[in-house]
Amino acid sequence: MSNQILVPALGESVTEATVAKWLKQVGEEVDTDEPLVELETDKVNIEVPSPITGTLSSIKVKEGDTVEVGALLGLINKGKVSSIAKTKEEDQEQKFYVPPKTIKKKQTTKQVTKKSKKTSLKSQESLTLVDEVGEESTNGVLILDTLVDQNKVKIDNSLQTVEEKYVPPKTKKNLSPAVRKIVEEKKIDISTIEGSGKDGRIAKGDLLNLMGNIPQPSKRKSTHGPEERVQMTRLRLTIAKRLKEAQNLAAMLSTFNEVDMQNIIQTRQDYQEDFQKKYSVKLGFMSFFVKACVVALKNFPEVNAEIEGDQIIYKNYYNISIAIGTERGLVVPVLEKADELSFADIEKNIFLLSEKAKKGKITINDLQGGTFTISNGGIYGSMLSTPILNPPQTGILGMHNIVDRPVAKEGKIIIRPVMYLALSYDHRIIDGKEAVSFLKTVKECLEEPRRLFLDL
Repeated sequence: MSNQILVPALGESVTEATVAKWLKQVGEEVDTDEPLVELETDKVNIEVPSPITGTLSSIKVKEGDTVEVGALLGLINKGKVSSIAKTKEEDQEQKFYVPPKTIKKKQTTKQVTKKSKKTSLKSQESLTLVDEVGEESTNGVLILDTLVDQNKVKIDNSLQTVEEKYVPPKTKKNLSPAVRKIVEEKKIDISTIEGSGKDGRIAKGDLLNLMGNIPQPSKRKSTHGPEERVQMTRLRLTIAKRLKEAQNLAAMLSTFNEVDMQNIIQTRQDYQEDFQKKYSVKLGFMSFFVKACVVALKNFPEVNAEIEGDQIIYKNYYNISIAIGTERGLVVPVLEKADELSFADIEKNIFLLSEKAKKGKITINDLQGGTFTISNGGIYGSMLSTPILNPPQTGILGMHNIVDRPVAKEGKIIIRPVMYLALSYDHRIIDGKEAVSFLKTVKECLEEPRRLFLDL
């Protein structure tokens, strides 16, 4: 009895993964929950464990293949055995070698006909074997291995031709529908185009290069300088796909504001030592921003909602997704029940999630359930940006670097540490008034941190 190894649920909005590496091979014994195969998504690497103790009997997908949730990865037989008996299905697929029947005969003269598909020779030429030669025929095919004596074999050198690769003629019938449409609309002469596709077929990119007057790679290299082409990883391809889908689906807009960070900086300086001594973690900026966003989300529930079909789902919980950059790309783990966490709890959890992300230990559970996202481009020196939504969420806050700027206070110009904030939102359910008011609330809470402790 074989048990199926299936692709597990991969998280919100993730429907497919790439088979990165098989950790076990056919015939190897495994224990329950022992990792069998590693899957790669746009967010994390997932190890699929064995459902039972047994022996891996079949692998259905190879490394590098893309699989969907619920797809069959392989089969595992219950119980450990030294060798695996093949299933009936596998036996049917097994092909055994059958030695060919050998027919021996003698003849004095034999003509072997050779045909060439694309040559200027006559349609048929003859190869004459003289003297008595013992021939062996295997399945009707003449074997000439023993005919090495040049005195017995005369070969016409004119028969030694090189078979040319067939190249289909360049006609509209050989074009794909997309290519044919462009050719007809733009009235392009395809006879002058050198196709980059299989068998010299014209691809859509060839036409776009022609219309845009973009030189071919070989020409660019010689004209502009050396280049290096690297295949995009499955992770990067999936990230690109999801971000483009978010951009195409949502009516995304951004609004901006600035925050005077003086009071927060002063608070951190005054209480950093005591805070770190008591909680064994530093008091950072992120805990203030999480608390401020929770206050604003409670006042403007549209920003904490999502669209599902023709319905709006308002969420009465506050799970804040924190964007973390790693060597493999951006991951967005979730800080669950942020409204119930203290400043210390927030800082501890963010630190733990960051460490897991950097070590590649983020799990699917760490990424699920987020209602709103905070992204801090300021740690990389960004002054201002428009963050892109993290579907199905409808809002994301972008933090930026803190810079001393001249600010007018009570009729006087003073220098203050200022941070620019950006809120990207889905205009389908969030109006401009709510978006601007949300960001203004975040600003007020950050400029006067005491409001956070009073839940104002």
